[in-house]
Amino acid sequence: MELWAIWLILAGILVVVEMLTLTFYLLWLGIGAVVAAVIDWFWPGSLVLELVALCIVALILTVFTGPITRRFHSSRGFKDAVDELVGKQGIVLEEVTGEAPGIVKVGNETWSAVSNEPLLKGESVKVVSRGSAVLQVEKWGG
Repeated sequence: MELWAIWLILAGILVVVEMLTLTFYLLWLGIGAVVAAVIDWFWPGSLVLELVALCIVALILTVFTGPITRRFHSSRGFKDAVDELVGKQGIVLEEVTGEAPGIVKVGNETWSAVSNEPLLKGESVKVVSRGSAVLQVEKWGG
């Protein structure tokens, strides 16, 4: 298979994953992959040039569109999918103590979780808030 076709497939995958995450970073990498495909179309065999072009395009787009993406994320009506976990019920899979986070299952996903009170395996919990990768939980109904 031609390298330019591989670049286009990679770009497509990155754009699809971007649609699921809404971070914009994967979109910029996808656009960089399209630029790499165009370069390979006109100058086959220049993998280093293609990789450099991908990196430069992704970097330029990230730097110059930062204010736009920040405005988008802070706009009214934007809600991160993880924010929808707040208020949902889950179950403790691994004990949550004051010293170390535990593991909880909310819906079909498992998360690291912390709590102000010790929680034992099997207890029902409610998601109070979320950090970047950790949920703050409390006993369900408490």
